[in-house]
Amino acid sequence: MEKSLDLIITENLKKEIEQSGLRKSEIADAIGVSRATVSQYLSGRAQPMLATFAKLCSVLDCSADDILNIKK
Repeated sequence: MEKSLDLIITENLKKEIEQSGLRKSEIADAIGVSRATVSQYLSGRAQPMLATFAKLCSVLDCSADDILNIKK
């Protein structure tokens, strides 16, 4: 059974956050959301809005393609 895109995004986001070495609170402060919101992103209960997603990619120093699982 294939994973849903939402699950893939959540897993990739978790991986990028772990690799960044940043704490949830540091990420939250940098992108302008609460720590609880970052936790929701990591649990899959919420997805970031596009502007927040762009900030998140910048803070994590990763490509949106990596999180969205876009293959070229």
